[in-house]
Amino acid sequence: MRLITYQTCSGAMLGVLNGDWVRPVPGIDMLTLIRQGEAGLERLRASQEVELALDTLQLLAPLPNPPRNIIALGMNYAAHAAESLRAKSLPIRTPDTPVFFTKATTTVNSPTGDIPYDPNVSTKLDWEVELAVVIGKMGKNIRRSEAFDYVFGYTVINDISARDLQASHQQFFKGKSLDGTCPMGPAIVTKDEILDPHKLALRCWVNGVLKQESTTADLIFDIPAIIEWLTRGMTIIPGDVIATGTPSGVGFARNPPEFLQPGDIVECEVEGIGRLRNRVVAVTTSD
Repeated sequence: MRLITYQTCSGAMLGVLNGDWVRPVPGIDMLTLIRQGEAGLERLRASQEVELALDTLQLLAPLPNPPRNIIALGMNYAAHAAESLRAKSLPIRTPDTPVFFTKATTTVNSPTGDIPYDPNVSTKLDWEVELAVVIGKMGKNIRRSEAFDYVFGYTVINDISARDLQASHQQFFKGKSLDGTCPMGPAIVTKDEILDPHKLALRCWVNGVLKQESTTADLIFDIPAIIEWLTRGMTIIPGDVIATGTPSGVGFARNPPEFLQPGDIVECEVEGIGRLRNRVVAVTTSD
């Protein structure tokens, strides 16, 4: 099942996407549905509602208000780990353990929303296409063999990163948490629709030029390993979003480095899920 959230005159509405048509689901939001699990999905399958044309709707992030910060991984593709270390003149090595960080919930943006560019905050915004896992139930100390039991579905995010802030802080959080720097969507695809999440193509374009192209088969830590590592002594909850990392081709590691500018269009796509298309837009604030 492909699930979206869209804007109506009375607020956000959950919808079931079927090709170019959307079946509205009133009276329940995405997070509540995730918490209901399979019982909630069964009720959706059984319901019959009028359908609306997708191109008439204003899409929001499928999970506009996650219950807590987006959980993300750094350097989880070997080629990206190598390009990152090379750009910093550091020895090239593969991480022995997952590199976790978080993005604030206020980073969440719609699949077509504008990405703010404020030169008083950062002039080095970078792109990162990623497959994200949406957690469906609470768990702790989860074994790899049981990991997919806790997965609700998958979506796409663009982990926009302020590289100048990232370089000037001891941790990733600030450089990863500017408002609007996590476009998400266009849908959450339930796990039964994705036969193997480790065989999906990822691509990112800037102004129509292909910048990233890889496959989730190249993940250093696959989804069961990520969930096992993350839940050691830590509880995950329904609605948690885990961004699994980005492949090589990011801007800061290019020679010369490249960064997003106002007017740029950045598109991120994961096979079987969909594509984000966001414009970088200048905003004005005081110094």
